Amino acid sequence: MTDRSNEISPNPKPKSLGMAIAIRFILLFPVLGLMFFLPAWTLNYWQAWLYIFIVAVPAIFIARYLYKNDRALLERRMRMKERLQGQKLIVTTSWIFFLATFLIPGFDFRFHWSEMPLAVVIISEALVLVGYLIVAFVFKANTYASRIIEVEKDQKVITSGPYAIVRHPMYFGVLIFYIFSPLALGSYWAVIPALCIVPFIIARIKGEEKELLENLGGYMDYTLKTRYRLLPGIW
Repeated sequence: MTDRSNEISPNPKPKSLGMAIAIRFILLFPVLGLMFFLPAWTLNYWQAWLYIFIVAVPAIFIARYLYKNDRALLERRMRMKERLQGQKLIVTTSWIFFLATFLIPGFDFRFHWSEMPLAVVIISEALVLVGYLIVAFVFKANTYASRIIEVEKDQKVITSGPYAIVRHPMYFGVLIFYIFSPLALGSYWAVIPALCIVPFIIARIKGEEKELLENLGGYMDYTLKTRYRLLPGIW
């Protein structure tokens, strides 16, 4: 059975939770700035400024909405420590490709490796936002959408909304977000490490499916009804 020692309070303390959120947002902008503008060696990198705006502004509204309406989910999203050893390895290793995905565009901009049409950048920025909004839609549908793989006491299978289409809609949004982020930042070369994140997402989905099948009542029936894990008609 699943270890329940990591269960959270259904009513997390607003003060401590609010402080944790504030700290993360305070750190968000300098971290993104260092990742984009330091490799680019200039602040005159409009693709990065637009990207930061597209990522940060929705994040603020989503955090505000969850703080008012679903603090338990917000606290779940704040937790980072995986229980399962295999998942720890997947997450740790994937960081190599994650960092490459977001560091290469700055160097690309600096040394002019990619010549990307304006339309490709704008469309990619829009698709990054779409991926982000899919994840937000998942949050609204599923209060148990934790950042780590776990099954909580009294957790129920969600079958409505995006979960009626695929079993892991949040990863579908994340996939769109990661694949189009390099193009939104003006880099063809960064697409390579972004695509390398895909096997890690697949491995993570398989690990999550195993946990859910073993510990979440009704999940087997759900898999028979909603056949596809990530991409409708494919997988």
